[in-house]
Amino acid sequence: MMSKRILMLAGDFVEDYEVMVPYQALLAVGCEVDVVCPDKRSGDYIATAIHDFTGFQTYQELRGHNFAINKDFDAVNLDDYDGLFVTGGRAPEYIRLNEKVLDYTRHFFDHDKPVAAVCHGIQVLTATGVVKGRTLTAYPATGPEITLAGGEWKDVPVTETVIDGNLITSPAWPGHPTLLRAFFDALGIRIG
Repeated sequence: MMSKRILMLAGDFVEDYEVMVPYQALLAVGCEVDVVCPDKRSGDYIATAIHDFTGFQTYQELRGHNFAINKDFDAVNLDDYDGLFVTGGRAPEYIRLNEKVLDYTRHFFDHDKPVAAVCHGIQVLTATGVVKGRTLTAYPATGPEITLAGGEWKDVPVTETVIDGNLITSPAWPGHPTLLRAFFDALGIRIG
C-alpha cells in the first residue's frame, strides 16, 4: 500500500493528546505527517496544554509538552496531501485568523479529501465556511458556532465520532479510537 501523506494544523496551546496521539497513530500505520503552524518553521516548537476536568464547570488548562513542528508553514504544497487533521485545544481560536489556514482547509473540502477534526478544531472549519449543510460534532461549547455557520451540531458521547461524507469529527480526545478508525478508513488504510 502506498503511504498516505497527512497535513496536520496545530498551534501554541494545542491540546496535548489531540496532537500527540493522532500524530503518533498516523505514523504507526505508515503515514507521513506534516505538522504546521502559522509563523513557524520546521524545528520550531509549539507549547501544548492538557485539558482536564477537575471539578470546575469547564476544563482546566495545564501546561503540557513541547511539540516540534516538522514542516515550514509557508512551504506546504496542498496537492501533496491525502488528508487533513485539525487538532483541538486553544490553538484553533487564533490559527483560524490566518487566511492561509482557511485556504489550506478549503482545499481539502474542494477536493473531497478526508478531513478529521477534534474538539475545538471545529473552530477552524466554522471560520472556513465548510460546515454549511453538514452534520458534525465538537466540544459542546463550540456547538453554537456550528449552528451559526449553517451546520448541524450533533451531541454525542465524548467517545463517539460523527461522519458526514469526507468530514470526520469527535468531541474530544477520548474519541480518538473511533475518530482515527474512521479517518484511516476514509484514507483507505486497512489494519488487521
